[in-house]
Amino acid sequence: VGGMEGRLAILVVVALADQDPEPDLQLPKLDIDKSKTSERFELFVCGKEIANAYTELNDPEVQRERFMAQAEAATQGDEEAQMLDETFCTALEYGLP
Repeated sequence: VGGMEGRLAILVVVALADQDPEPDLQLPKLDIDKSKTSERFELFVCGKEIANAYTELNDPEVQRERFMAQAEAATQGDEEAQMLDETFCTALEYGLP
């Protein structure tokens, strides 16, 4: 039963995006070898996002700085910017989450 006639051919396109520039997001940790990129990746299959993952930032001082920068952006009209979450930063100081 030869040939491709009558068979369904499926083309799967996979794309992996990694090494984002210094994160606009607040939670990814910076890559230790490349201080201007984050430890983060996204997986896309056939144009759909399947995975969005990152190494979570666990330095409370850096996290607080990022929150403060976002809070400042919010005062400048950035509707997507986050506010300072002091409870979260304090939890990081105790080794949480």
